[in-house]
Amino acid sequence: MSARPDFAAVRVEFGLPDGFPPEVLAEAARAAARPPSPGRLDATDLPLVTIDPPGSKDLDQAVGVSRDGDGFRVHYAIADLGAVVEPGGALDREVLRRGQTVYLPDGSVPLHPPVLSEDAASLLPDGPRAAVLWTIGLDAAGEVGSVDVRRAVVRSSARLDYAGVQADVDAGRVHPAIAALPELGRLRRALAVARGAIELELPEQEVLPDGDGGWTVQVRRRDEVEDWNAEISLLTGMAAGAMMLEGGAGLLRTLPAPDAGALGAFARTAAGLGFTVEPTVHAVAALLAGLPRDDAPALALRRAATTLLRGAGYTAFGDGVAPPEDPGHGGIGAPYAHVTAPLRRLVDRFGTEVCLALAAGEELPGPLRAALPTLPELMGASDATAAAVDRACVDRTEAALLAGRIGEEFAVIVLRPSTEDAAGEVYLVDPPVLARCEGPLPAGVTASVRLTEADPATGRITFSAAGS
Repeated sequence: MSARPDFAAVRVEFGLPDGFPPEVLAEAARAAARPPSPGRLDATDLPLVTIDPPGSKDLDQAVGVSRDGDGFRVHYAIADLGAVVEPGGALDREVLRRGQTVYLPDGSVPLHPPVLSEDAASLLPDGPRAAVLWTIGLDAAGEVGSVDVRRAVVRSSARLDYAGVQADVDAGRVHPAIAALPELGRLRRALAVARGAIELELPEQEVLPDGDGGWTVQVRRRDEVEDWNAEISLLTGMAAGAMMLEGGAGLLRTLPAPDAGALGAFARTAAGLGFTVEPTVHAVAALLAGLPRDDAPALALRRAATTLLRGAGYTAFGDGVAPPEDPGHGGIGAPYAHVTAPLRRLVDRFGTEVCLALAAGEELPGPLRAALPTLPELMGASDATAAAVDRACVDRTEAALLAGRIGEEFAVIVLRPSTEDAAGEVYLVDPPVLARCEGPLPAGVTASVRLTEADPATGRITFSAAGS
């Protein structure tokens, strides 16, 4: 049976905008027609490519990774929205209201009008493009040695996708622009574990067309290339965070490191699932990095690790406001700032402008200083909406897939046991469904459960232990 969830109802429920006001479209069209500002570094000779999902047009980043003596050199060109969006204008007000692009299976609700996000400001491989160019030098171990950021004109030589690049790597070839990406990517992944970065790597569900006019849910598999590419983005965000802290002004993406109590509780949960780990951040990071992806106890332990990553937010400082006492991001293991996706996320434009000013030794412009304190609340609300929309689309598709199967029994992996106060949580592998479950089932086992509820209108799904 084909699942036909109502994504239009999700858009209405969350008040997502339908199109842009005429004055915003007019301002975006004028901005799209302007040539790049003078005084930019001509970096059109740098070998750069974009790596994104197939069909993407909102290309935020173009990357080049090469050997540099015993070390490496990364060139990371980012779409320059700061040169496009006029502070206080109609476009600025609209993107402040939206916060970020919200993705639904049947189409996105973009942060910027497509004339910018999918054309003039996107780093498409069709000619010179204005960009903010990060140049990062690294040593043989993959550690940062130098950082430079400035406005430039760049030229992407190819629009690549993850599967294609992975196939090239597996075949022993790789585009010359990213010749050193596999080596540096692996080094940076190892350094992340050494920093104590806590990466959950839970199954990532996505809603896709089923080929029969409806929708289905699948687990999104990440290729190594996608992980390596993500490491370049994280590398740049960490360089930005360090620059902001040194300069005394900025906007960090923060997540408190887990405290001793949370680490101790996790170690006890791990022991109950058959794993031994010391209650330290570095030990937990190493354990999670080595777990299998689909094993039942491992999945339950990854789910338990979500309790270690609570309290994510944005922290602005400067103009007399001191940096936070703990400026780090527990999931990354270092201070970090969003600067690499300005087409899709509002805060990146402001973070980039801070870094450009600090790198040039200039004072932050008045409008930028005024905006920084307002962004944490705005982005927190936007992140919550985007996450809720994504969850609603997945939940309603799951429920639509299962709606005709009430009363059937399924084998599931128990991720979290039920308590007196809350139902447990189980994971059905095929189709990949995450749902609540009532009844006494221990975590980390495969159990038989009965489907008792599947409501496509709300996305609510409930299983019950088969024997209860």
